[in-house]
Amino acid sequence: MEARLKSATSPDVMTAVQHLYKAIHAGGVDPRLLSLVHLRASQINGCSPCVYATLQSAKQAGETEERLHSVVAWRETPFYTEAERAALALTEAATRIQDGAPGVTDAIWDAAAEHFNDDQLSSIILEIALTNFFNRINHTIREQAGKSW
Repeated sequence: MEARLKSATSPDVMTAVQHLYKAIHAGGVDPRLLSLVHLRASQINGCSPCVYATLQSAKQAGETEERLHSVVAWRETPFYTEAERAALALTEAATRIQDGAPGVTDAIWDAAAEHFNDDQLSSIILEIALTNFFNRINHTIREQAGKSW
């Protein structure tokens, strides 16, 4: 499979994305948790470049191999806190919005709201949305895993 675009995104788009990242990181959420959120949404969407890049950056931020490799099965493993589990459940519900999916139920929202304040929830939601944005772009243009951006 070959990538469909050979050049980088326009400078205006990159500037906008940088502002979004700044807003995400201003919310006070541990960057390692944001990496888990990004990784889980990217796994669901089958976005190999995002999975690859997230594994690399999360390891550099101090995340363990054990936790990174277990995100795909986070419900069945003992490696995550209740707050992380709430964020991962929110990630899955917000990402899986296909026809008939229940989306973010009150129970999922309430569990997340027990662990995060409004600023943190906003950051997590924006991270989920931005991840889905990148996943869809990468899928459309057939971006390759391992490429340096």
